[in-house]
Amino acid sequence: MEPRRSEIEAFKQLATQLVEVGRRFYSRGWCSGTSGNFSAVLTRDPLTLAMTASGVDKGELTSDQVLHIDGQGIVLNGARLKPSDESPLHLRVARDLPVGAVLHTHSVWSTILSDLHAAEGHVSIEGYEMLKGLSNVHTHEHCEWLPIIDNSQVMSTLADTISDRLRQDPPIHGFLLRGHGLYTWGADLREAVRHVEILEFLLEAVGRANSLRRIFVEGA
Repeated sequence: MEPRRSEIEAFKQLATQLVEVGRRFYSRGWCSGTSGNFSAVLTRDPLTLAMTASGVDKGELTSDQVLHIDGQGIVLNGARLKPSDESPLHLRVARDLPVGAVLHTHSVWSTILSDLHAAEGHVSIEGYEMLKGLSNVHTHEHCEWLPIIDNSQVMSTLADTISDRLRQDPPIHGFLLRGHGLYTWGADLREAVRHVEILEFLLEAVGRANSLRRIFVEGA
């Protein structure tokens, strides 16, 4: 079915916003080169997304590299580019949760910590005032729980695993793919961007604190 004019206009606006997000995250070192991928929900019934294309440099992202895809990942806006290989993960999160955007970054700290804490199956963060930047968090005493999920190149299997974790774990703001970085989301794109900024800060704080602790405490 052809997208309606209003949907086309909404897509154009989201594409412009996702371009800004890509360049912003690239400048922070969270999506170097072609890493990372972003999506925003256009419609829920049926589910359609604005989704970054596969293999595009986020520092030079353009609106024509953002695709309009349906619930099966099929491109609707005639673009010849391929959707991100991880579009099934974005679609699954968008189906399972009442979110308006899903963002995946590939920072150094999220990658390192996802591997260092893989045996524990999660990274827990508490005691930081910045936690209050996450939706529905009102105190620094909150313990943020980020599950770590083993990465896989079989996206359908990985999507099923993510669904299982979203059902089993307490309400969370994101998860880490082992060796692959952070996934987070928000009620809309603005909130999802804020969650990336908060969680990336917290992951870096935890990583640096652990490094300094080993130097000054364990090495003393």
